[in-house]
Amino acid sequence: MCPLFIPYSLFIMEESKRFPAYVLGGALVLAAAVFGSFYYSAQSANTKDTLSVTGSAKTQVTSDRAKLVLNLSRVAAANDLASGYAAIAKDRAQTRALLARAGASTTDITEGPVSMNQIYEQYLSIPTRYQLNQSFTIQSDDVEQITAISKQIPELASQGVIVSIQALEYYYSKLPDLRVSLLTDAIKDAKARAEKIAEGTGRNVGAVQAASSGVVQVLSPNSVDISDYGNYDTTSIEKEIMVTVKASFRLK
Repeated sequence: MCPLFIPYSLFIMEESKRFPAYVLGGALVLAAAVFGSFYYSAQSANTKDTLSVTGSAKTQVTSDRAKLVLNLSRVAAANDLASGYAAIAKDRAQTRALLARAGASTTDITEGPVSMNQIYEQYLSIPTRYQLNQSFTIQSDDVEQITAISKQIPELASQGVIVSIQALEYYYSKLPDLRVSLLTDAIKDAKARAEKIAEGTGRNVGAVQAASSGVVQVLSPNSVDISDYGNYDTTSIEKEIMVTVKASFRLK
């Protein structure tokens, strides 16, 4: 995502003399909430009078949205395609019945169209069989219900339905709002780190000179699977969300 360059740097430099760094940080967070990332810079006359640090903040959340994707499949002979469509229609009816028994709302269920793939035998130029596929996507804010439904899918197999779970994913819908507060905390953490470093030099930390947000990491608990491009784990219900901010502060 393209960085946001905040104008009026001279004005901000003057204002930064009167306000602490974390107050200016709050303004940067608003930009991040709208544009996804930000870059702020106030020109300094002497780069030796600045200190650059990276701050971070993280929190634990519970997924509030779940998605289950099923795939029905049948194979029919090329000269008996009608029987294949009849078989997958029966599978479709049994799948609908199971979802209804499990309490899934019809408004949460999306049925995809039946697709058809040609199957060729070696050395033959015409298909000898066709594979028919149809997807069912169930999405809901009831995470426990979707999880419970996924555990009932083997019942369909016992009824002769050829079905597979293509995806079982969990999401946190309030991530944009949470990111705002985490960025604020990350800027405060960056200032605290800068103050610790500055203690050894006999200097004091002043206003923010430049700041840029890093990518959001949405991880499973205790995961170290961090990426420079960000990460969004959809396999776990419980998640750990982390953001980073790189900030430069004026030294006084």
